[in-house]
Amino acid sequence: MPRTQSYATHRRWFPLFHFVLQPLLAVNLVLTIVWATREPTLARWWAVAMAAALILISVTARLMALTVQNRLIRLEQRLRLAAVLPPDLRGRVAELRTRQLLALRFASDAELPALVRRCLAGELRSADAVKREIREWQPDFLRV
Repeated sequence: MPRTQSYATHRRWFPLFHFVLQPLLAVNLVLTIVWATREPTLARWWAVAMAAALILISVTARLMALTVQNRLIRLEQRLRLAAVLPPDLRGRVAELRTRQLLALRFASDAELPALVRRCLAGELRSADAVKREIREWQPDFLRV
């Protein structure tokens, strides 16, 4: 049975990052702060700085991966829209915001023109608004 996706289930959780790495790094930061406040030494405060740096590294790496993913999705969507949209809308694809393009990837080809019109008219400004209007959800499981 193929997996399905909907507005309610489309959020992507990467268990190793969200439920293992980030909690471990957060606990590490809290513990190093506790130790540094109980016995304040330069070495303990340096450990606090390094614990914070580890969190920043992990978040930065995730943001870089998401940025690359979003650029690819934006490119895919522009190619898809060029093939699916009627001529009067094709020339206006550049007016769509990146967040709108990212959300439109979940829409079926049949509903894309109407959704794009509504985005361009200012009815659907946010990605969330676009996603809530999608009726024929096209799953995207290949996300970071």
